[in-house]
Amino acid sequence: MPSSRRALLILSVLSLLALASIGLALMVGSYRVAPADVLAALLGGEAGGAEVVLQLRLPRALAGFACGGLLALAGALMQVLLRNPLADPYVLGISGGAGVGAMFAILIGLPVLGIDGLAFAGALAAMFIVFGLAHGDGSWTQTRLLLTGVIVAAGCGALVALMLSVAEEHKLRGMLFWLMGDLGQSSSPWPPLLALLVALAASMPFARELNLLARGLMQARALGVAVDRLRYAVYLLASLATAASVTTAGSIGFVGLVVPHLVRLATGNDQRLLLPASVLAGGSLLVLADTAARTIIAPQQLPVGVLTALIGVPVFLFLLSRQPR
Repeated sequence: MPSSRRALLILSVLSLLALASIGLALMVGSYRVAPADVLAALLGGEAGGAEVVLQLRLPRALAGFACGGLLALAGALMQVLLRNPLADPYVLGISGGAGVGAMFAILIGLPVLGIDGLAFAGALAAMFIVFGLAHGDGSWTQTRLLLTGVIVAAGCGALVALMLSVAEEHKLRGMLFWLMGDLGQSSSPWPPLLALLVALAASMPFARELNLLARGLMQARALGVAVDRLRYAVYLLASLATAASVTTAGSIGFVGLVVPHLVRLATGNDQRLLLPASVLAGGSLLVLADTAARTIIAPQQLPVGVLTALIGVPVFLFLLSRQPR
C-alpha cells in the first residue's frame, strides 16, 4: 500500500475513533440518552435529554478532545525538541507555573474566569523564565533546557504545596481536583479548540524540518535547516499548547507522554503524519477517560487525570519492556 494511502487510512480510522468517543460521551452518564435522541438534539430537533447533551456533555466532550489533542501535540513536539522519548508537555515547568496561578486564584476566591486567567498567566511566566534562564549567554542545549525546566517545575511545586498547606478546608477539594485534572469546570470549549487548530496549523509547515531535526543537529544544519529558529518555534508552540490545555482542564498526565509513543508505533516517525495522528488519538483518549471518570461512580465524578495515569502507567511500562536493551 502506498504511503499516502496508508496515511489516509490511519487518519480516517483515528477520525472515526474521535467521532465515536464524542458520541459515547454524549450518550452515557448518570442520565443515559439514547443514540436517536442524541442525533435529534444535535440536529436541533426535540428530544429527551437535549439540554443535557447540548449544554453539559457536548461542551465538555469538545473541551476534552481539544485538551487531549493539545497535550499529545505538545508531547510529540517536545520529544523532537529534546530528542528524548521520555519528554512530555510538563517537563519544562509549564504545568507548574499554571498550577501556581490557579492555586493562588482559588486561594483568594476568584471565579472560574479568574482562575483560568491566572493559570494561563502563570504558564506564560514559567515559559519565559525557562526560556530566559536556559538561553543564558546565547547557548541553548537540550540538557540545559531540560534541567532548567526541572528546576522551575520544582520551585512551582513548592509554591503549590505552600498554598495547599495554608488554604481553607472548603477550598482544598477544588484545588486538588484542579491539580489532578478536571474537565467539569471548563467554561467553554472554543478557546482550547481554537488553540488546537492554530497550533496544528502552525506546526505542520515545520514537519519536514522536524524530521531532519530528529536525526540530529549536525545533520539538520548540513541539510540547510535553520536549527535555532526551528527550536525556538517548536518550544513556543509546545509551550503555548500546553498552557492552553492546562488552563482549561488542569494538570492531566501521561497523555502527552504515551500517545506519541503509541502513534509512532503505528505510523513511524514521519512528523507529517505523526502530528495530526497524535492530535486525533490524544483527543479521543482524553474524551474516553473523562467519560469513564464521570460514569464509574456516578453521580460522583473522579478527576480525569487519575484515570489517564492509571491507563498511562501500565501502557508505558509495556512500551518500555518492548524496547531493545
